[in-house]
Amino acid sequence: MSEANIKAELTQSLKSLHLPTIRQCFEEVARQAERETLSYERYLHELVERECEKRQEKRMSKLLRESQRPLEKSLGAFDTRRLPAKAARQMRGLLDGSFLKRTENVLVFGNPGSGKTHLLEAVGQELIRQGHRLWFTTCERLVQELLIAKRDLKLRKLIKKYAHYEGMIIDDLGYIRQTREEMEVVFTLLAERYERGSVLLTSNLPFSKWEGIFKDPMTTAAAIDRLVHHSIIIELNIPSYRLEQAKGKLQAAGEEGTNLPLSTATASGELPSGSGLRPPPPSSSPEARGDVTKKE
Repeated sequence: MSEANIKAELTQSLKSLHLPTIRQCFEEVARQAERETLSYERYLHELVERECEKRQEKRMSKLLRESQRPLEKSLGAFDTRRLPAKAARQMRGLLDGSFLKRTENVLVFGNPGSGKTHLLEAVGQELIRQGHRLWFTTCERLVQELLIAKRDLKLRKLIKKYAHYEGMIIDDLGYIRQTREEMEVVFTLLAERYERGSVLLTSNLPFSKWEGIFKDPMTTAAAIDRLVHHSIIIELNIPSYRLEQAKGKLQAAGEEGTNLPLSTATASGELPSGSGLRPPPPSSSPEARGDVTKKE
């Protein structure tokens, strides 16, 4: 059989076996093997390694797309120097993904702008790159998806779809006020995932105010019980990153705050009088209120 026929048959066989990377590079690697006098085993090993690396790369890209999380909020873009020492240690501990195997939850509490969302998104991206399956959603979007599924009698099917993910990142629980019916479907999801899959969520409300989220004392207690059992609680009692940036811009420009949207008082964390708004309490974490027992 001629060299041309061998090449054609080999190419067709590799196509049938779904080995596209080997099909594309076997000639190049063969020339490399000749130059470096590689053994047959080394030549085969190089081909298989390239195929595996390409497949892993494609798998990670697919998982990142499926997760529906913003890729710009990576670990490299997160300023870990702003974190309290304990929170920094807890964040590093999450990066090995062992909490997913133990189906532990991760609850991140802090004032608006403290970096809760970025922290979980950065951790989620690193875990996805390790091959874990995670799903990112805001609480508002999750509620709407669950309500539509309930209306169409497909709620069980949707919850089963979520079960394929080792971890669900739910951002801003309680940030937007929901009705009792809306939060009932969220509770159904939390109950189904209990000890079956991890829930990673952010909230700026302590547990003592969660009755305003779930609208019912019994439902609230049951939701907290399921989330806190087997959980890691991270407190971000730090100033708003956005306010710190605004303050830095004011100082750099040498302004007194009269010509910019944010006054110096606002940038320092104080809201202007007459705004009708109140600044967040010094600590809105559940542990500072004595609502839960911390777990490392």
